[in-house]
Amino acid sequence: MHPLRYFLRRALRGALFVATASLSAETWTAPTAVATALRNNPDVEVAHHRLAAAEAMIEQARAAWLPQVALSSRYTETNSPMVAFGAILNQRAFHFGLDFNQPGRIDNLNLTGTVGYNLYSGGRATAGKRAAEAGARAVGEDLRAAQQQLAHGAIRALLNLRKARAAVGAIAAGTEALAAAVANARLRFEAGQMLKADLLSLEVQLAETREVLTSARHQAALAERAFLYVLGLEPTPGGHVELAEEDTTLSALPLPPSATIAQRPELLGLQERLTAAEHLVEVARGARRPTVNAFASYQYDHGGKLNRHGDSWLAGVAVDVNLFDGGQTSGKIRQAAAEVAQVKAMIRKTRLGLALEVEQARLAHDAARARLAVSDQTVAQAEESAALSRARFAQGVLLTAELIGVESRLLEANMRRAVAQADERIALADLYRSLGLLPFTAN
Repeated sequence: MHPLRYFLRRALRGALFVATASLSAETWTAPTAVATALRNNPDVEVAHHRLAAAEAMIEQARAAWLPQVALSSRYTETNSPMVAFGAILNQRAFHFGLDFNQPGRIDNLNLTGTVGYNLYSGGRATAGKRAAEAGARAVGEDLRAAQQQLAHGAIRALLNLRKARAAVGAIAAGTEALAAAVANARLRFEAGQMLKADLLSLEVQLAETREVLTSARHQAALAERAFLYVLGLEPTPGGHVELAEEDTTLSALPLPPSATIAQRPELLGLQERLTAAEHLVEVARGARRPTVNAFASYQYDHGGKLNRHGDSWLAGVAVDVNLFDGGQTSGKIRQAAAEVAQVKAMIRKTRLGLALEVEQARLAHDAARARLAVSDQTVAQAEESAALSRARFAQGVLLTAELIGVESRLLEANMRRAVAQADERIALADLYRSLGLLPFTAN
């Protein structure tokens, strides 16, 4: 594989996404990209809807402390002795001349209003409400985790785009240098000072470099679409993503102040889910305790055929005790307790994994900083070597193969530095994410 192709693919790895987004004329910096992604990306919208659903569950749990009011109405017509006799009584139309076996066709319009209120539910209502509240807090942490992932994705996409365009610039500069060398070689060939084979070697090298430049431009276009995809925007025909020439907020981003996983939303969300699971154990245990409900109802009955009507009311307290349910309650309690143990194990596993992730991110950032320092030195040396080699070639004291090697090394050094600069900032953003921190907040 051509060495320039290798470094180009390495520079653009991770930036190739299929995108469907709309382009804005804004000049993009890291903070504006993060803010736009947090506003527009569908993942945030999905997380918000999940949070709304969790809050609705809290509202459902709170209903246990409110009275239940129902109103019903129905009209019936029958010749059934039992049903007809009840309707006659409710309409206050009874008389001793009735034939109980043949009451005739009796109609009845019934209006009933009922009020019920739970006095005691064995602690299930309170535990259910607390479980719902903990679940909502867990979903809130899921939202924060999605926001952090998007912030990191926006920064990565922005830096991948910068990296791709820097690669295009480095290859374009190398192409211009090779083109100048080819022009000089042609003059020397025409003057009889260079072999035809040496001129052809330079021309082949120039053609290969131009081919790599075309591929680099294609990859930069894909990186631009990937950037828009993360931001949740739609591209416009002929649109172009304009990046700020100097992104000081990104270049000046300091090391994160925290070095622990205490703020990771994934861990906080699991802790809230543990709280919810513990309350659900109480909900299951509540089935063994009595349930006390107060109720009252009022009904009005009217019969058109007898042209009579009457009203009545009913009120009381009901106590229900589950003496034996075949082990169903015991099974639910064991199931809830097992889910608590499962969440505890998940928390322990997550702690270990997040601690490893932080250490990996820290070491990756240290390595990226070291690579950047080395690449800066390499570029300075390659630029000085290329300047001397071009001067020697112009004087005819340097072989063509040697010049080709020097130009290739300069191109590779420039691309290495472009990759190292972007990778160092990406590694820093990943360190922020591993600690549960947002490098930039939405405006």
